[in-house]
Amino acid sequence: MSSAARDETRNRVDALPKNWNPSDVEGPMYDEWVRAGHFGADAASDKPPFSMVLPPPNVTGSLHMGHALEHVIMDALARHKRMQGFNVLWLPGTDHAAIATEKIVEAQLAADGITKDGIGREEFLTKVWQWKEQSGGSIFNQMRALGDSVDWSRDRFTMDDGLARAVQTVFKRMFDDGLIYRAERLVNWSPELRTAISDIEVKYEDVDGELISLRYGSLDDNEPHVIVATTRVETMLGDTAVAVHPDDERYKHLIGTTLYHPITERQIPIIADDYVDPEFGSGAVKITPAHDPNDFEMGLRHDLPMPNIMDERARIAGTGTEFDGMDRFEARVKVRERLAQEGRVVAEKRPYLHSVGHSERSGEAIEPRLSLQWWVKVESLAKAAGDAVRSGDTVIHPASLEPRWFGWVDNMHDWCISRQLWWG
Repeated sequence: MSSAARDETRNRVDALPKNWNPSDVEGPMYDEWVRAGHFGADAASDKPPFSMVLPPPNVTGSLHMGHALEHVIMDALARHKRMQGFNVLWLPGTDHAAIATEKIVEAQLAADGITKDGIGREEFLTKVWQWKEQSGGSIFNQMRALGDSVDWSRDRFTMDDGLARAVQTVFKRMFDDGLIYRAERLVNWSPELRTAISDIEVKYEDVDGELISLRYGSLDDNEPHVIVATTRVETMLGDTAVAVHPDDERYKHLIGTTLYHPITERQIPIIADDYVDPEFGSGAVKITPAHDPNDFEMGLRHDLPMPNIMDERARIAGTGTEFDGMDRFEARVKVRERLAQEGRVVAEKRPYLHSVGHSERSGEAIEPRLSLQWWVKVESLAKAAGDAVRSGDTVIHPASLEPRWFGWVDNMHDWCISRQLWWG
């Protein structure tokens, strides 16, 4: 090799960077792919179509490792289909993530001493849109860095006008078909978020609480009375009945009579219902239809009044007692103290370990609460989903997961689809 050649080789080596920076190559290469139209779908193409929608990431932050895994799998599929001669549309987009996004923006405002209610709906939504633009742009940059071969000319956001019209159209169609209705039913209520939340957003945790046994009716042992036990003594302010099993000989003579409610001073009936387990506790159960799922169903069966005793922040309200305005946990203590002063607390167990539902997003104990909401009537839809697998039209892989499918569709209850939010 001549000295000139050696010098040229040395110069080239010296020109190479000491550290490899993938973005120096991958970024320009990806941009060139997009400019060349390699990822665009052609509506006029005579190639066989292949279309898939990217499960839209929430605009609540950044993509995580789970996104990276699924994006690589989808990208490999999209590129493979293009190599097979298909006209491929891989549709990108982002999800407005109503509750999660609203909570993030509220937290940002709180750091500056600002509340959502304080600035009002219009300004709050402006703040959320600003967050969406910031977070959504970050997500799309991450997708580009991953090399996602999506059709960027068609990116969508779940609150785009077209998608919003589609949602409204389907809602109206389902309402007309009797599949959507509005009704006052029990929901998982988050006092922190002040909205109903879905079942999958409720996580159950074992809590060291208390079990209070209290006396309804007369304080005279020779007069009609029953003993009931509860972990949420404050809910007795909304009790509208005491239930016993119809075959329980201890209480048969009381069925159809009434007992004195020591705080609200109402007379509440003793009803018979097969739901009650006569072997559990005293065999008598206090019924609070507006704040317990099982009590709600019993209230429907027996046409009981259903007074809602808490407001959206889980403060006692509308009872006409000294407890109105108290937080539910403060009221729990104060109600117990008053009952004890009157000689109506017959037993207290602490700690009492029991399972309590908590909001996955905000962390506090959820409050079962009667609320006017929009619901999807799932009976016919769930039956069709179950029948599709039973008939073999739809196959579950692996087959060992079929019981999970049937456990879901065969035990559905009507689905609450409304939320008390400003965003989305």
